[in-house]
Amino acid sequence: MAEIAFPAPDPEILARRDAIVAGLARLVAPECLITEADGRRPFETDALTAYRRLPMAVVLPRTTEEVSAVLGFLNAEGVKVVARGAGTSLAGGAIPQEDAVVVGVSKMNRILDIDYASRTMRVEAGITNLAVTGAVAADGFFYAPDPSSQLACTIAGNIAMNSGGAHCLKYGVTTNNILGVKMVLIDGTVVELGGDALDAPGLDLLGLVIGSEGQLGIVTEATLRILHAAEGARPVLFGFPTSEAAGAAVAAIIGAGIIPVAMEFMDRPAIAICEAYAKAGYPLDVEAMLIIEVEGSDAEMDATLKRIIAIAQAHGVTTIRESRSAMETAAIWKGRKSAFGATGRVADYICMDGTIPTGRLPEVLRAMEEIATGYGLRVANVFHAGDGNLHPLILYNINDPDEQARAEAAGNDILKLCVDVGGCLTGEHGVGIEKRELMTHQFAPVDLEQQMRVRAVFDPAWLLNPAKVFPLEGRWQGR
Repeated sequence: MAEIAFPAPDPEILARRDAIVAGLARLVAPECLITEADGRRPFETDALTAYRRLPMAVVLPRTTEEVSAVLGFLNAEGVKVVARGAGTSLAGGAIPQEDAVVVGVSKMNRILDIDYASRTMRVEAGITNLAVTGAVAADGFFYAPDPSSQLACTIAGNIAMNSGGAHCLKYGVTTNNILGVKMVLIDGTVVELGGDALDAPGLDLLGLVIGSEGQLGIVTEATLRILHAAEGARPVLFGFPTSEAAGAAVAAIIGAGIIPVAMEFMDRPAIAICEAYAKAGYPLDVEAMLIIEVEGSDAEMDATLKRIIAIAQAHGVTTIRESRSAMETAAIWKGRKSAFGATGRVADYICMDGTIPTGRLPEVLRAMEEIATGYGLRVANVFHAGDGNLHPLILYNINDPDEQARAEAAGNDILKLCVDVGGCLTGEHGVGIEKRELMTHQFAPVDLEQQMRVRAVFDPAWLLNPAKVFPLEGRWQGR
């Protein structure tokens, strides 16, 4: 399998690097501009660490006005721009190019307003996901999207990739929890989309921006929905003799009209890896495990769990363990939230991100195991089962080029499988560079053409996050 390709850098832009850096130095404070190679090195890749490119410079503005000035200057100079939050993208969405400038929002991390009456919160886009909930938790509120990287990932990155998390089954993903944004276009124009209400007049440009992977502008502020926390919440561990049985139980629970807060899946390899790291008390004698969390009053949780347990028993469940304390609940979720990091302790891996109809879960689990085995590799499955968002971890040795190629090929086959059963290439990680060339497997040429036309309206010269999302041979690429 060929390595993921990057466009050749523009020699004319590289020749003007000193002048471009000097121009940036006039727009931001010295501590906001990184030009030395060692300082730029942390920005050469993101969580798709197999690929890296050293950017020309890194700018970390402190205000929307500075972002506007920087983009206006770079647009006039014809310089590519890669927006960056915390760099936790698993699809290569924040990997730069040698002739590009990284514009990061990490210094823009303030809370601007909290309105409990309207249940809204206005923040700068560089604030971390977990810090948002941390700011309102003492008052009984929370921000619903909770990706596993929430300790580090920023609201800006969540908006770019339309991130979800374990609790998106009930509360939705980022697009369901953002009311408005302030965004800077490539020419420096500042626009505001949406507002403080659940709906805004006019075209839904906010829906277009969320999930656009930094190709339409750089978001600097966002108005979020915050929700009042439920009276109580209780996760339960369910162990099954086969992955297919667990998958069938998930489909049956959703088919019965039951919507838990979260429904997470782990197979035996993932259970062992996470338990060794978190000591959460996961059962080690099962082939698959579900973490199902319900919320409400005690009576409400008891009634919902009674129905779920009956369905699980009908599908051969062998272990049922309810959390009985806040400490036990924290341990259960620590294991799941630490899955990617824990796996990194034992092997290199590629984390895939496809979605499928939940009713096809049992057959897809079988097919994914066959794909991995066919390439001589192992796969550990841990994912959001309730909404069909799969995150198989393909284990390999990054120092073995042949093994890396086989891992990437297996990942491509798994993503094609997701599309073939009626799903799509991504649930929350985005397309980035990882799935760029697979877009033709999901979309017809006319579909891609229309998507690229919309993108070009915002950025006619294709300077924002170029060589991402659309196949490199796309008609509009590089204009």
